Amino acid sequence: MKLQDADLMVAIITPFDDQGKINFSALDKLTDHLLKQGATGFVIGGTTGETPTLTHDEKLALYEHFGAFVAGRVPVIAGTGSNNTAETIAFTNEVAAIEGIDAALVVVPPYNKPNQRGMIAHFTKVADEVKLPVVIYNIPGRTGVKMEVATLLELAKHPNIAGVKQCASMEEMEALIEAKPADFAVFSGEDAQALFTKVIGGVGVVSVAGHVYLPQMRAMYDALAKGDVATAGKLQRWLTPKMAALFMFPSPSPVKAVLNAQGFEVGGCRLPITSLNGEEKQQLAKALGLAADALEKPLPLDLGGDLNA
Repeated sequence: MKLQDADLMVAIITPFDDQGKINFSALDKLTDHLLKQGATGFVIGGTTGETPTLTHDEKLALYEHFGAFVAGRVPVIAGTGSNNTAETIAFTNEVAAIEGIDAALVVVPPYNKPNQRGMIAHFTKVADEVKLPVVIYNIPGRTGVKMEVATLLELAKHPNIAGVKQCASMEEMEALIEAKPADFAVFSGEDAQALFTKVIGGVGVVSVAGHVYLPQMRAMYDALAKGDVATAGKLQRWLTPKMAALFMFPSPSPVKAVLNAQGFEVGGCRLPITSLNGEEKQQLAKALGLAADALEKPLPLDLGGDLNA
């Protein structure tokens, strides 16, 4: 599967049951729903998937199930990175043996705060020794350190580094896309940059908001492909405040609250992330343009409203 074709990837949540265990049936239901709505790929076991709270065995079971369920319908990228280079290599090679996983998402090492030379050494070592294509995850707000554009461009030359999920400024995105190799896939990890990234030559976005607003995001990209920039821009402007609202509390608690109201039974979050309480649900509902009590009763699957109003 080609990452270059996966313009609208969803960083899918990990559902939990009442005992706090992974709810595979809920995951299947949500996955099929997102595929029908236009998802062209998934990141499993990323930040939104609460991966830091999953055990080694849980991650392997999750990836095995998900790879088999998606069964090649779209590309699947699995989170395998850590701040331990040797551990990252070992775990990535375990995941490489799982059918249906197309690439590994490897985060810039958090907490250690390596410099640019250390980042190059880390990713080069990983890419040299793992049996999956590597997608770099550059998210300085969570790792405490930013991979600079020059570093990304140096690593992009490696034959086993396939792309990047980039969370940085628009100017840095422009500089990266301008100078990258043709086969290096650039995704935004910021929902609000979804249209911008596509316009300037990136592949697309790895989205959290896609759990809830995938039809509108798909319509935005389809409008852009047809040259209807006005409609694409209108959709992004409509989406941006809703995308922000889904991060007004620690993620993925807001998106899980919406999905539960829609009947997907994805459960709560694992500590240290807490599920939304009643007051927080009211604040989120208002920020999404819904009635204050909307998340306390069944929600429709399409929250698009009348975009022509």
